[in-house]
Amino acid sequence: MGQTATMPEAAPTPITGSCHCGAVTLTVPHAPEWVNSCNCSLCRRTGALMAYYPDGAVKVTGETRAYVWGDRTIGIHHCPVCGCLTHWRTLGEDFGKMGMNARLLDGFDPDAVEVRKVDGASW
Repeated sequence: MGQTATMPEAAPTPITGSCHCGAVTLTVPHAPEWVNSCNCSLCRRTGALMAYYPDGAVKVTGETRAYVWGDRTIGIHHCPVCGCLTHWRTLGEDFGKMGMNARLLDGFDPDAVEVRKVDGASW
């Protein structure tokens, strides 16, 4: 009997994006499968939809500034020129992940991914 050849699975394609003015660019290893929609006081105001990747998997180029508030465990980075929220990183304890604003990704369609709603306002 003949064997059925299987094609190797294609490697995910990296995706890039940027803030509004282009001063900060981000590259992720693949499109997000889902994003987080949080209603905390900050996320509600920025409208960010966060995608999560392992620490070090997202390449951020350009200067960002971190905003630190609340329990002071994460730095929420934004472009100092146009103000777009770009990503967050931990400030101490390693969470094993970082969040990036998926709305900045080229071609991102929030209707094409699962949007998980989180009640951050109750934390």
